Formats: sequence, C-alpha cells, structure tokens
Amino acid sequence: MRYLDGKTILITGGTGSLGKKLLHILLTESRVRKVIVYSRDELKQSDLAQAPHIAADERVRFFIGDVRDRDRLDRALTGVDLVVHAAAMKQVPAAEYNPFEAVKTNILGAQNVIECAIDRKVSRVIALSTDKAANPVNLYGATKLCSDKLFVAGNAYVGPGATRFAVVRYGNVIGSRGSVVPLFLRLRKNRTMPITDVRMTRFWITLDRAARFVLDCLIKMSGGELYIPKLPSTKIVDLAKVIAPNAAHEVIGIRPGEKLHEVMLPEDDARKAIDIGDRFVILPPVEWQAPDREYQGKQCAEDFRYASDTNDEWIATDALRKTIAELDLPEAKEWAKEQGLA
Repeated sequence: MRYLDGKTILITGGTGSLGKKLLHILLTESRVRKVIVYSRDELKQSDLAQAPHIAADERVRFFIGDVRDRDRLDRALTGVDLVVHAAAMKQVPAAEYNPFEAVKTNILGAQNVIECAIDRKVSRVIALSTDKAANPVNLYGATKLCSDKLFVAGNAYVGPGATRFAVVRYGNVIGSRGSVVPLFLRLRKNRTMPITDVRMTRFWITLDRAARFVLDCLIKMSGGELYIPKLPSTKIVDLAKVIAPNAAHEVIGIRPGEKLHEVMLPEDDARKAIDIGDRFVILPPVEWQAPDREYQGKQCAEDFRYASDTNDEWIATDALRKTIAELDLPEAKEWAKEQGLA
C-alpha cells in the first residue's frame, strides 16, 4: 500500500457498494493524499459524507458528475494520479430495455475516462469488468466487453505519455446491490424459495476481497492486463439451503440474459492467459511497447476454461454461513442472530 502514499485517487461510481468499500480501505489503511468520489447521485453522496469515518476526514472530496459528461470528467481529473473506474449501468433487465442508455454509460463513458485520463496525465487507470463480458449473452455483458477492449487498447493511444490502463474481472459480489443473497435473506421465512435452476453455480467473492483485489492490481499493473481472481464456487441451491433450510424450492427458470454458470476466462482467451498463483492474467493481444511486466507463472492450455461449474475450489457450508453472517446488511445481522452466529 505504500505505492499509494501521497496519491490522489478518483473513484467513478464511488457511492456504489465497491466504491464505498474502496474508500473505507483507502482512508483507514493507506496514506493517500486525497480520494475523490465521482458519481451522479447527490443523495447517496450526502449520505456517504455523513458517515462517521468520512465526515471528519479532510482527504475526501465529493464531485457530482457523470462519466457521460466529458467536460465535467475532465475537470474532476485535474491533479489526479490514479483512477478506479467502477461506474456502470449494471442491471441486466434495465440494459435490455434501455440499450442506448447502457451504451452511453458503459461504452462512451469508458471512452471519456480513457481520453480524459490521457489528457490529464493520470498515471494509472484500472477499470472494473464482469464475468458477463466473457462470451456475453446480454447487452450489459456486450457493453462491458467493449469497454474492456477500449481500456486495453487505450494503452496504444497514450503515445509518449505515461498513462497506463488495465482491467479487473470478477463475478457477482456477495451482498452487493442486485445479488441473490439479500433476496434470499428477505424471503428466508417464506415456505418456498425461488430457484432459477437447480444446476446453477456462481463464483463467490466478498466485497472486501473484491476491493482489495482491485487495489492490488492497481498497484501491480504495467498496462494492458486483464486480471481474474481465483475464487471458490457455490451452487445456488446450496446457498438457499444454508439461508432457509426449511423452505421448499420453487424452480422459476433462468431469466432473460442470465447464464447457467459464470465464465470468467473462456477458451478463446486462454492462449493469452497465464496462471500466476492467486489469479489469472490475460495479456494484451498486441504489445504497443516493450513490456516491463515480469510475471512468474504458467501459460494456460489453449482449451482451458475458468468457469464456476468446473472449478476446482468450492466453498464449504460452514464458510458460507460465516460469510453471510458477517455481511453488512440488516437482513444478514437478523439471520445471524436467528442462527446463533451473532
């Protein structure tokens, strides 16, 4: 974390679940000079600014703005050293129904971040991706795949400048807005729990681990990498059994644009991917400069596929219960008391 000493960091989408966790870690565990929260929701910014650990910290700045607005973004990046790009239109049904809006935020917004970062001589930018960008089947995934390609290629647009871009890809964050855990917790006292498909699997990552992985990749990146953490998997039906062991399961079918299993590294990307122990790194398809990266790892086989259903690591029931009990959600705290885990 010493790399962050004295740096000014801007987080787009900084009032989201990950943005708030990043802000907390940066303020409590690093010596950053300033953290700028850049988002378009003034109510969320106001609520966040009143949090006890933030209200008294003079290093935090709040900047109302949208990544769609290039001029506003350019102004916000004045004097910024590092950027975490977390802003996105993420809800799959909303993106399907409002496709142009998803394109404006996820693709054109990415282009604005890239161009403004270069113009303002930002040192490093790391963008957040999603498993849905790997072989996308919905518009959200397609726009994020395009965004990933833009950020990787952005390194070629820098010219003589020093700005570097990289991407982090992971699956659904447990307990974040839109994840299945809060839904199951709310429905835990019902007689039945909705299950899309009994075969469905998902990767398991906590908010804290996701935030720390993003910061670690930001510190280690050279430019052009796409980082994928190694994570345990879980079956959705097992998750439902842990949260509501006495409830019956009602199979409701997979929703439009939803996958049966999460895929974070498809076969077509494996030929450019290396396994470096705790993560996979997809290297850029074309090197625009002599790389200064020195990864000690193993080249992935050409037919390798990193997916939640064929994963080697599965989370145990006890670990599942412990993680849910520790979530910063009112429903999780109530559930933990009911289970004798609080």
